[in-house]
Amino acid sequence: MVKNLFVLGLVILTALGPYCAPAGSGYPVIRVDGSSTVYPLAEAVAEEFQLQHPGVRVTIGVSGTGGGMKKFCRGETDIATASRPIAASEREACRQAGLAYYELPVAMDAIVVVTHPQNTQVAAMTLDELRRIWAPEAQGVIRRWSRINPAWGDRPLNLYGAGTDSGTFDYFTEVVNGKARASRGDYMASEDDNILVQGIAGDPNALGYFGFDIYYENRDKLRAVPIARAAGQPPVTPTVETILSGEYAPLARPLFIYVNAQALARPEVADFVHFWLEQGGRLADEVHCVPLPPEAYAAIRGHLNNRRVGTIFHGRPAVAVSLSDLLNLPAAL
Repeated sequence: MVKNLFVLGLVILTALGPYCAPAGSGYPVIRVDGSSTVYPLAEAVAEEFQLQHPGVRVTIGVSGTGGGMKKFCRGETDIATASRPIAASEREACRQAGLAYYELPVAMDAIVVVTHPQNTQVAAMTLDELRRIWAPEAQGVIRRWSRINPAWGDRPLNLYGAGTDSGTFDYFTEVVNGKARASRGDYMASEDDNILVQGIAGDPNALGYFGFDIYYENRDKLRAVPIARAAGQPPVTPTVETILSGEYAPLARPLFIYVNAQALARPEVADFVHFWLEQGGRLADEVHCVPLPPEAYAAIRGHLNNRRVGTIFHGRPAVAVSLSDLLNLPAAL
């Protein structure tokens, strides 16, 4: 009887594959947390990876980019997903914790400004008009569309946008208002993009913003507003082509994973990260993120293999960075 139990135990351990944890500790777990924008892609990658590696569990949390980075810098997760680059305060938190990390772009995205589909008066907007709407000093003052442009109608302006733990909030406010986290606060805020979609789709006076994938999945309920960099310049509609070409800058942005360098020494984490970089382009397309070109993923795998830890954003702007910049700039802690 004892012998049979021992053999059964060996069979179970073998079935779990090369990642099996010590007896009694269960399956090895890869802990991922962060951006709601990156969540659909992270979930798709995790599901496919676990089908091929049934002896590993991958948990995906959605604390927002800011919340996910806090957990990451405290060493509570192996990977942080982010819809903006790591902030200076987060770099310092990781430094103080002695935590080295890899910064890996995994897809492109864009912040899409949306209205209710019936709002055809607003044919396009400029970045300056967005700033006048969303600037901190607009709170309680700019409450009607006509205050920005009389042709848009004398009707209420109801705003919807990302919550303050969201990387989308950080990126949008830095691009539009010139300073990350500088924003009026009298708007419907949520880290749950589906709540924003429902609100805008049901409100003819709504204006909001969120990631391209959320817009694309709900494009039958929403209308994307073309954005011009300045008055007199042609407005640009967010599409896969304009995001990758840079035409939709500065509202186009890269999406990242940050990988704890110590965690990467674990074989299951290393395999998961390499799986993401090899299969992530196909999966990004399936969940309506914008995949990077194949040569970009190859270059990123090269940075990982060469152990290029740190961020390219040390002392550099965190917005309007091109894909070539991401691939060619040296990293620094």
